[in-house]
This record gives sequence, C-alpha cells and structure tokens, in this order.
Amino acid sequence: MTTRGGSDTVGRDGGRGSWEPTGRAAVPAIVLLVIVANLVGVATVVLLLIGVEDGSGDGGRGPVLWAVAAYLVLALPAGTIAGFRRQRVTSRWLMARREPTGEEAGQALRLPVDTALIAGLIWLVGAVLVAGVSAVSFPDPLVGLRTGIATLLGGMATAGVTYLLVARAARSVTALALAAHPPAGALTLGVRPRLLLTWGLTSAVPMLGVVLLFVDPSNPRGPGRGAVVFLVVVALLVGGLATLLTARAVGQPLRDLRTAVQHVGRGEYDVSVVVDDAGEIGLLQEGVNTMAAGLAEREKLRDLFGRHVGTSVADRALATGVSLGGEERTVAALFVDIAGSTSLVRRTSPAEMVGLLNRFFQVVVETIERDGGLVNKFEGDAALCVFGAPTDHTDPAGAALRAARRICDAVREAGEVDVGVGVACGRVWAGQVGAASRLEYTVIGDPVNEAARLTELAKDHVGRAVASESTVLAASPEEREHWVRDTDVELRGRGETTTTWVRST
Repeated sequence: MTTRGGSDTVGRDGGRGSWEPTGRAAVPAIVLLVIVANLVGVATVVLLLIGVEDGSGDGGRGPVLWAVAAYLVLALPAGTIAGFRRQRVTSRWLMARREPTGEEAGQALRLPVDTALIAGLIWLVGAVLVAGVSAVSFPDPLVGLRTGIATLLGGMATAGVTYLLVARAARSVTALALAAHPPAGALTLGVRPRLLLTWGLTSAVPMLGVVLLFVDPSNPRGPGRGAVVFLVVVALLVGGLATLLTARAVGQPLRDLRTAVQHVGRGEYDVSVVVDDAGEIGLLQEGVNTMAAGLAEREKLRDLFGRHVGTSVADRALATGVSLGGEERTVAALFVDIAGSTSLVRRTSPAEMVGLLNRFFQVVVETIERDGGLVNKFEGDAALCVFGAPTDHTDPAGAALRAARRICDAVREAGEVDVGVGVACGRVWAGQVGAASRLEYTVIGDPVNEAARLTELAKDHVGRAVASESTVLAASPEEREHWVRDTDVELRGRGETTTTWVRST
C-alpha cells in the first residue's frame, strides 16, 4: 500500500460551525467574550440581591446596588487591562504572524487559567465589598453574610464558565502554540479538571446555594418560592452551557482522532490531526500524528527497500529480521542480457542509453514478478532472476521458461534492443552475503553460472532463449510443449556436456 501524495489534516473547520477567533482578533475577541460572561454573572447576582428581604423593608437594597454598579465601573476596565497585560506576549506573536518561542507558547496555553483567575479575583473582591455594604445597610448584619456568599457563589460559577468559554474560544491559539511546541507530558487543560469543574457548576454550586438558602440565619422562615425557582433555573442554564462546552471539548477531538485512525487503517498514512488541546487529548493527538508519521516513514522505507532487493526479499526481511541467513534451495535461474550492448553504447548518448535500459528492465521486472520470480540483481545491461527463492514456488522451472518466452516476445515487439535469455535449474545456496554493515541477498551455485553461459548461446539463436534439459524436464507438461531439444554443447568453464533446449517455432 502506497501513501498519498499530499498530507491530509483532520480538524475543525469553518464549515462545521467553528467559532474560534484567530490571528490578531483572537485575544480581543476572547476578552470581549469574558466581559460578556461576567456581565451575565453580574446580572444574575443583581437579581438575587434585589430579592434580598430581611423583614424590615427595602431600604438597604439601594446602597448595595449602587455599590455594585460603582464596583463594576472600576472592576471591568481593571480586569480587561489585567487580562491584556497578562497575555500581551501572546498578542504580540499573534499580530506578528510568527511562531512563538517555548516561553510564549507556555504563556498562551495558560490563557484560560489566567483569565479565570483574574475573573475569580475580581469576584472575590466584589463579594467582600457587597458583604460589607450589606452588613452596614441592612438592620440585620447577617444579611451581609447572605449577600456575600451569594456573590461568591455567582463568582465561582462565572469564573468556571469563563474558564470553559476561553478554553473553547482559544483553541486556535492553542493549536498554533502546540504546532510550534508539541505537548511533552505537562497537562495544562486535562480532562479531569474539566469534568470536576463541570460537576461543580452543574451540581456543587447550585446545591450549595440551595442549602445556604435554607440555613440562612437572617431568614429563619426559609427561602421564598421565587428565590428557589430562580436559583434552579440559573443552575440549569449554567449547567447546560458548562456540559455543552465540556462535551464539545472532549467529543470533537475524539471524532477527529477517529477519522484519522480510519485513514491510517486504510493505509493512508499522510494524515495529521490538529493538536489544539494542552491536556491528555493533546498528548493523544500528538501520539496519533507521531504514529502516522512513523508508519508513513516505514512504508516509504519498505517501498525503497523493495525497489532495491525485490518485494519478496523485503517482505521476508521484515518478517524474519535484517539477517535472512542462508539455505540450500532448488531454484530456476534466468539470465537475460542485451546483445551488442558495446556497439549500442558507442552510438547512443548516456541519457538515451539510461532511458533505453529503464524501459528494457521495466519489461523484465514486470514479467518476472508476474510469474512469482525475483529480479535478484541488475548487472549493467543484464539481469539475474530467480524462481524459488527466497520464497517457495510450486513450479520454478516452468515459471522461468514461461517468463523467458514472454521477455523475448515483449522485447521483439518493442524493437529497441536484441537480447539473449538463458534458463537453468538446480540446487543453489540462497541468502545474505557481504559484511556486517552491508548485506546483499543473492543465490550462488552452478545453475546461475549455467544460465549465464546459455545466454551467450541464446543471442545467436533465432528464438533468443535457450534452456538446459534438466530445466525443461522439471517444468510442467504444458510448458514443455513450447520447447524442443537442440544440441549438446560444452559450456565455457563447466567441463561437461550440456543438452540444450530452445523455443519451438
């Protein structure tokens, strides 16, 4: 399976409802979102304060509401400035459209936490202020405790929602930071804190508010129906928003990861996931990217390895290790050589000669592999091919003879070169030879030498293919019908007579 030409990035895009601000607008948009979230929290607490009743009239509510308004006039600008100053480094590299440094990336990853802390601090100061003003304004000082706790609970909810909103809105910033500096194990926005925070917003804070309404010492008659209903409605809305944000923060990356894994399962390794989470999910995203990149590199190496040694040798090496060892096997050796190559080189330019050889070897490789053989090595304008090593073959002799006929026919049809093909069969040693740092798979034995010698005879025969008698007799009856006995010759360097067979006309 080959990899695809281009890399496929899996992640959120604008077409699927993504609303994360990017680029220069990221930090200002996030600050505006935080201001809106805090204003919603303020409105909720103000409605709670309007409902404060200690049985002595409404005279105390006016100063409390005025104090809240005055505090908002000061706190909102102060919080905005503090947020901008805290993340001015992030704004700087975003506006410059450059990659952040390691320190700048770490600062950007702390954006949700920093924003929530600033919001929480502002609400804590506001709770103390409201409690003090209420204690002075109302006849019963315990009303100050009630209003302070109500404001503090509202602040906790607002800070929690701010954390989740900013974590969601800042995903594009997080992705840029993590693209430059991938997560390495430090969890900034883990799944556990998100789930615990969601539990706090949906269960802990509302339930604590209901309990405080009933144990309020300034109101021994218990809370009114309106206060309880209002608190439950607020809890439902805040809890729904918090659950939605947490679900999207966990669910969307998991869907992207599932899509990427499906690509990898289909053998499409040039795929990557946008790393936009600084917690466990981000580590998983980075892990999938690393896995896909490793598989893509392995596939490229396998393809390159197979091109150099043959796919059957490559598969055997991947299955058994880098050292294939050696063994005796019965194989059929096919040797093919271009006739008149010396004169051909003299009248052909180097570039043209290379192109001619590539076209010739393309025919050889396709024909040999179609019949289950291995092109063991290229030797200039010749090639040694074997059938039966490194993997077994049911009919190595028949396949080699059939491949010899097909090569001769294809070369004659192309009309570019003339060749000779020799085929021999017998026992050889097949395995790795060379040094420990550089090995080569090869076959060594008399059939290899015999095939090379028969090739010289084939160049002068009209059929351009000559085989030894033992090879033809070892082939299947169907293949033997294409060959006829020729002459007995003594091949150079063998010292014995060899009976040759040629293609029947």
